[in-house]
Parts: sequence; C-alpha cells; structure tokens
Amino acid sequence: MANKGVFASTRGQLLPNTDIKNEAGGTAYDQGSEHGLAQLAATGCFGNTFYATAEAQLEKVLKLADGCSSDFVARTAVYARRQAFMKDMPALLCAVLAARKDPLLNLAFPLVMDNARMLRNFVQIVRSGVTGRKSMGSAPRRLVRGWLTGRKFDRLFRDSVGQDPSIADVIKMVHPKPASKMQAALFAYLIGKNENVWAEGLDVLPDLVRDFEAYKAYSHRVGEDRIDIEVPDVPFQMLTSLKLGKKEWTDIANRAPWQMTRMNLNTFKRHGVFEDPKMIQVVARRLASPELVRRARCFPYQLFMAYHAVKDVPHDISEALQDALDASLENIPSTTGQIYVFPDVSGSMQSPVTGARKGSTTRVTCQMVAALVASAILRANPKTVVIPFDQRAHNVRLNPRDSVMTNTEILARFNGGATNLAAPLDLLNAQGLTGDLCVYVSDNQSWVESNGRYPGYRYQSLQGLNQPTGTMRAWEHFKRKSPQAKMVCIDINPYASTQAKERDDIFNVGGFSDSVFRFLDAVAKGQASKGFWVDQIKAVELTSVHEKEPS
Repeated sequence: MANKGVFASTRGQLLPNTDIKNEAGGTAYDQGSEHGLAQLAATGCFGNTFYATAEAQLEKVLKLADGCSSDFVARTAVYARRQAFMKDMPALLCAVLAARKDPLLNLAFPLVMDNARMLRNFVQIVRSGVTGRKSMGSAPRRLVRGWLTGRKFDRLFRDSVGQDPSIADVIKMVHPKPASKMQAALFAYLIGKNENVWAEGLDVLPDLVRDFEAYKAYSHRVGEDRIDIEVPDVPFQMLTSLKLGKKEWTDIANRAPWQMTRMNLNTFKRHGVFEDPKMIQVVARRLASPELVRRARCFPYQLFMAYHAVKDVPHDISEALQDALDASLENIPSTTGQIYVFPDVSGSMQSPVTGARKGSTTRVTCQMVAALVASAILRANPKTVVIPFDQRAHNVRLNPRDSVMTNTEILARFNGGATNLAAPLDLLNAQGLTGDLCVYVSDNQSWVESNGRYPGYRYQSLQGLNQPTGTMRAWEHFKRKSPQAKMVCIDINPYASTQAKERDDIFNVGGFSDSVFRFLDAVAKGQASKGFWVDQIKAVELTSVHEKEPS
C-alpha cells in the first residue's frame, strides 16, 4: 500500500491562501480593483456601516477607481445606476471621469443622469472637490447645460423640488443658454428673477407654471369656494404651504407617480383619499402594476418596509403592495436542483442596509434584506432549505406556501453575534447532505471559523494570512459529494473582500436590487463562469439610452 503520509491528497493544499484582513479583523481574499469597485458601486450609499465610516468608503472607492481604466469606471457608473439602482455612487464615478477629463464622460453622463436628483448629486460631488478639483470644468459644465436645456419644461419645473444644491443653484452655476423665450423665462423664474418674468407677462411661462401661480394666488383668497379650482400637476411638496382639503389631496393622489404613491399612502389615508372606493382601486392598480414597478426602480426591501409602514389602509392597498413585491422579484430563478440559502443573522447584519446617516437612516437592516432574498428564493423553489447563521447554523421552519412577507418576518427575528460563514456548510457536511446551489446573503465579514474537522463545531480565532478560509475548506468538503455544485455569495455591504475566492464554481456579486436575481439565474442555468459579474459590467452599453426616464 502506498504511504499515505507521502501520497496524501493535495486537494486541500490547492485551496488559495488568504491575502488580506477584512474590516472585522478576519482573514479574507482581496477581490481586486475591478471586482472591488463593482462591489462598492452596487452597495455603497456613503453612510456609516457596522465596520466602516462613510469617509472610509469614499477613500476606498477612489483608490479602487485609480486601479481601473476609465472604460471600466464609466461602465460601472452606468451599471450602478441602471441595474443596481444606486444614487450617490454612479454620480461619484462620473465625477471621477470628469476629474480625469476623460471623453467617456460624454457617454456615461446621459445614461446616469436620468433625473434631477442624479444631476444634483453629480454637481454636489464635483463642487466638493473629493475627486481632485472643485471647479466644474468645461466638459462637465457643457453636459449639465445640455441636460438643463434639453429637459422638458414641465419636468424641469417639477425638478425644482430638492436642495443642496437645488436646480436653481445649478442654473446659477452653469448659466445655460436658453433655446427659446419661454425657456429663458422659466430659467429666470426658477432662480427667483421674477421681476423679469412679470415684466414680460405670465403668458411667456409654460402652462404648468402659470397654473401653479394662479392656484397659489387663488388659494390665499379668503372665503372663496375652491371646489372648482383644479390642483396643478406638481409635486405635492410645492403645495404643502397652501390650503389643501380632501378634494385637493384626491387630485394629487389621482395623478401621483408610482414612487410618490408608495411613499405617501399614510398621508393619503390621513387626508381622506381612501374614503372614495374608486380612489382605492386607482391607487391599488398603480401600486401593483409590474410595468410601473420596473420603471420606478424600486428595491424589493422598500416594498417590504412600505407594507409594514402603512397604518389602517384598505385591504386592497396592502394586497397591492404584496403584488408589487412579487413583481419586483420576478427574476428569481426556478430550478429542479437542490438549493440551500444561508442568510447571515450575525450582529453586524443588524446595521442599516444603506448605512447610518444623520436624519436619513433607514429602518431596513442588512438582515432584513438577507431574509427577503432567502424568502423570495424559497417561494420560487419550494424545496429550498434555508439555514440562518451567525457563529453557528440555526434551524428554522419556513412554509414555502407562505407569502414572502411572512417568511421574511420570521427570519428577521434572529439576532446573532459573531460571524462564521463556514457554519452552514459545516452543518451540511456533518449531515452528509448534497446539493446543486448554495447561496450566501451576507456582509462577508467572517472573523471566526471552524477548525476544519467534521462533524461538529469548534471555534477559534483566525491565525493570520497565508491559509485558506474556513468557508473554502468547508466548500471543498461539500464538493466531494456534490462535484457539480455552485456557490453564489451575495454581498450587501461595501467592503470589497470575500470569504470565497472566485472560480468557475464560486461567484461573488454585490447589491440588493433585482439585478442580483438575474445573476443568480445565470448561475443556476450554467451560463456563468469565473468573472461573470465583472464581465457583465464590462459589457454595459455606453452608446445610447435604452430605458425611458422613470416616473
């Protein structure tokens, strides 16, 4: 018999050694500049996370961008906006291109700046000087001017809601050249030079602005019957200083775009809008429309929170929110293979998914997002086994026939401590189970791990670099009985390290938008190979706008 001491299997020896420490202090794998930038671009919101400050995120993004070509930066900016639905990060990457004076900004800019919020973000970031210069520069100034002069009059007027900077501030910065007398009057009106407008007469302004001014003048008249005065089709924030009754709020709700509807259901209820059965159906149909959900670029977790935030709204409205959630999860893959989903329920997952920011911290935690992803996969694949984990794996009983909302609530109740990404795989190995697809939803900040012995758990602190992670060891063990299995690590925080090194059976993807499910579908169908996510970003189109501006 051959000497086992000499001819022992080299399978474990071929595993890659870790090369960095993660933010939690554990050993991890560096994802490289391109994958790291993509990770931060798909998850970074510049809020303080559990392990990193907003300033640290910014520094990391700029450092990673320095290691990437302008072409990749431009495509990542477009991906971050149009696929990952981010706001600050794509604007920052465009500002990086502006600082480089790279002509690719001309292609990325119109794809990223698809609404006024994005334009204001870009201007604010450029003026802050974080990318190396505070002046707008000729190319960015020209692009911003073109955006302003190319905007439809009514849209630009509605865009005037919002500050720091406001659209008026932006107009003053770049001095767009009006293409018509009406556009000149609108610019003057927006920046407060009303004496110029009044001198010309209100007829020179767009119809919507005239309607708004007429409504303002009439609303301040005392004792007038206002029932026949139609509320102008403007954001309700423009009207809150005026006297609005049930009829006016009904008019507003009747015309509200999808996002405004989702965010103001309690307001509509409070002002009597849902006392009209017809309005209940109007709002419910709008909320549940798959087309409007797609155009609104709404995160699934935003619908989950909207469902829990509404108070005593009609049943049809609550049902519509659940339908909208289903529509936002339409890309969940369905497969005949055995799927395991591992939602991270450790302590760091209790932090806000978009980070902590003064005055605007979301109530949605990373754990809620992980729970939502797990519940959604279970709904589409009833044989899925869900194993929550922190420093150990937990048992949980979920009914695949229950709604995504119900199962998400069950998973969101866990409140763990330390993080060991190897734990759920250790459990499968200890039980001798096999499978086809394992999906992690985590912040990837593992800092304790098992000692690699099966079965059972014995935890110890990590002992430095130059050794495989426990996750890689556990995965290699799992593959002995499931050689065709694949692993997808969905990272929902901007940290740019991983516990599982990318290869043909291991995939890392970042984000919490519906695009993650499209990626998961490609893996489940065998259409993905090493570097697939980065390759998808590299294939982003830079030549034309493919979607209409969202409502």
